[in-house]
Amino acid sequence: MTLTMLYFAWVRERIGLDGEEVAPPPEVTDVARLLRWLATRGDGHREALGDLSRLRIAIDGEFASREAPLAGVREVSVFPPVTGG
Repeated sequence: MTLTMLYFAWVRERIGLDGEEVAPPPEVTDVARLLRWLATRGDGHREALGDLSRLRIAIDGEFASREAPLAGVREVSVFPPVTGG
């Protein structure tokens, strides 16, 4: 499985990329496992993805939980909580 990862706001800044293509190992079956696996890819990834409670996720353009399965997914977006006024 190959996924397109998209990173936004300070997540993008810490990782140093706005996106990347990744091929996680077979044991990565949900979003939480994906983010934990990505956090092992380097210092920027670890800094941005180390605290899952600080992140929001979208799968193929729809908000999703960290428990969401990855089967059939093409794109995962990672961003901080959005606030506005």
